[in-house]
Amino acid sequence: MSTASQHQDVSVLLAAKNGLVYLTPNDWALIVDKAVRMKFRAGENLVQKGKRTHGLYLVLNGVASVQIPARGTSLEVSAGEVCGEISFLDELPATAEVIAKEAVEAYYLDRTTLLSLFELFPHLGSRFYHSLAGILSRRLRELIDPAVHAKPVSSPKLAPSPSIAPFPKKD
Repeated sequence: MSTASQHQDVSVLLAAKNGLVYLTPNDWALIVDKAVRMKFRAGENLVQKGKRTHGLYLVLNGVASVQIPARGTSLEVSAGEVCGEISFLDELPATAEVIAKEAVEAYYLDRTTLLSLFELFPHLGSRFYHSLAGILSRRLRELIDPAVHAKPVSSPKLAPSPSIAPFPKKD
């Protein structure tokens, strides 16, 4: 994939208000470099209920429907949002179907690759899980009280990290 295309993808992912909002441009560059870009036609499953995802999907463009049969509801995921995160976190089968409503392009990040990135870059892991916690919290609130979803969501911005000096050596 061309560098220009990767930069464009990073811009889409950074701009998402309901995505992994605590990730930095450098974090996204690392992720995009290691992820596999996939295409789904309308009607195709990104995630199949009852099957493990072994990773998660980051939607680049298009819209997919998250169908939750137990609730009789569905939600939508679009550019910059993730799906398959519950199966990724608990390593159990997916809790919902995620079906492309139209053509969808997404990055797939398998668990092993993502965890190896976190070992190399621990702060990336911290920001990733912080973002994922926010996503899951928002989605749970939307299921509990759909009226809350009608309110605009403000996207938190990552404050620049302060420069941390090492502890002084003791003689």
